[in-house]
Amino acid sequence: MERPTPIGAPPSGEFENLLRTVEELATPDGYKAELIRGKIVVSPWSELRCMKPMKLLRRQLGAHAPDGHAPDTAPFLFSFAHSERAFGPDLHVSDEAAFDADGRHADGEALSLVAELTSVSTKDADWQDKLEAYGRQVPVYLILDMQAEEIAAFWDPSPQGYRSHTTVTFGKPLHVPAPFDFDLDTSGFAAESAEPAE
Repeated sequence: MERPTPIGAPPSGEFENLLRTVEELATPDGYKAELIRGKIVVSPWSELRCMKPMKLLRRQLGAHAPDGHAPDTAPFLFSFAHSERAFGPDLHVSDEAAFDADGRHADGEALSLVAELTSVSTKDADWQDKLEAYGRQVPVYLILDMQAEEIAAFWDPSPQGYRSHTTVTFGKPLHVPAPFDFDLDTSGFAAESAEPAE
């Protein structure tokens, strides 16, 4: 699939019913289902070239994560009842205690940081819908814009969204705010240029 494919909501339109449908949906290998703007959206997981930046990001975040929190890239669903959304972030840092519960999704309250790596098919959702929902609750949101080769940090959530943000190009350090409070090395995030032909 080139672009995310929306699946119509059940007639009731209730958030819990939609969330249950997302959890039970048998998506093809390599795809994830999320709940965006009242619709179930199926889109591909990250492209292969995202593996290296995700690995570098995960390693650095792990060294500075709050006590009891750990970074992961596994396909876990987090719900945001206040926004009636449910997302499977590319990378998240969350309270490990949230995974002691039964069920197939965790509450977004467990998150201390979320990172999304943009693709042509997901860029709009990452910069708009996810920014809006995360901005009411998640302490730090990182968007790695893989097309522009820039990384943006958003922090200080509020009912109206994030109050602060900054953007740097790949290769420059990015300060990741509290509760992490460190300078992220982004030098390995840019796509490697092809070797010239001989």
